[in-house]
Amino acid sequence: MKIHEQNKIRIKLQAYNHTLLDMSCKTIIDTAHRTKVQAKGPITLPAKRKIYCILRSPHVDKDSREHFEIRSYKKIIDIYEPSSQTIDSLMKLNIPSGVDIEIKL
Repeated sequence: MKIHEQNKIRIKLQAYNHTLLDMSCKTIIDTAHRTKVQAKGPITLPAKRKIYCILRSPHVDKDSREHFEIRSYKKIIDIYEPSSQTIDSLMKLNIPSGVDIEIKL
C-alpha cells in the first residue's frame, strides 16, 4: 500500500491569549476557503502551563509565597494543494502581534 504524498502547508500557531489565537485561525481558514483550497483544522494541541513560585517578603516569612502561571496555547492548520494565490494571500494576512506563526512547506 502506497502512501500518497500531498503538497501541503502546515501552519503552527502559538499564543498566550487564546482569543487572539482563535481569531488568527479563523482568518487563515477563511483565506484558504476564499481561494478554494482544502484546509484541515484548527487542531488544538494541549496547553502548556509554567508555574513560577515567588517569595512575598524579601527577608522573612519563607512560608509565605505567591504563585504565578503562564499558559501557552498552540494550534495547527494544514492546507492541502495550495495554489500561488493562496500562498500570496496567506503572506499578506494581518495577524495580531501576540501570535507566533511557523509555516512549514
